[in-house]
Amino acid sequence: MLEIRDLVCGYGGVTALRGISLDVKPGQLVALIGANGAGKSTTLRAISGLVPPRSGSLFFDGKDMTGARPPRVLACGIAHCPEGRRVFPHMTVEENLVMGGYLRADTSEIAADRDRIYAEFPRLAERRRQAAGTLSGGEQQMLAIGRALMSRPRLIMFDEPSLGLAPNIVERTFAIIRRIRDAGTTVLLVEQNAFAALEMCDHAYLLEGGRIVLSGRGPELIENTHVRKAYLGG
Repeated sequence: MLEIRDLVCGYGGVTALRGISLDVKPGQLVALIGANGAGKSTTLRAISGLVPPRSGSLFFDGKDMTGARPPRVLACGIAHCPEGRRVFPHMTVEENLVMGGYLRADTSEIAADRDRIYAEFPRLAERRRQAAGTLSGGEQQMLAIGRALMSRPRLIMFDEPSLGLAPNIVERTFAIIRRIRDAGTTVLLVEQNAFAALEMCDHAYLLEGGRIVLSGRGPELIENTHVRKAYLGG
């Protein structure tokens, strides 16, 4: 589904990705783990078209998406749930959800998807007329996930979905991500909680210094000595 080959990206004079290659197959939940600054978020931003590549290639369903701008990326079926939620704070919950489907023209289906999201997240239904910026962190994460789902993505990318959330909300967020994968949507996950990410994923990549240094199934990486010492607390 998603193929990245020898991708190099950076910001100004700083190179963040140094020739990474990875694959995400349909229906998988793929995790990217690594320390802060390893290049995980930059990978997602490059896929979304927010960071132009310096070299390398990116294909989605066989289509060359290298250097594609965000509207084309979204129209092709890739949604990005960013770090820090990034909801539109002065818009209502419902307006945020409608924005998630702004490329769609099927009005009745948009309404049906919105109602399904309210069924999944009853708290959002209760607050549909409330400004998104007044929601709690957990509620904003629910809204960010719902907004991404409104585009009916085939691949949804999560960037640090547990960041800043209470433990009970973190568990619920991970359960939602599993359900999204189990319902048939492919997931690419960047997550600071390496153990949780490896435990739920089908395949994982370890980034260090802008390079992929290890890949494999989640259980394999959990048992890897380097991963255990550096990312799993021994």
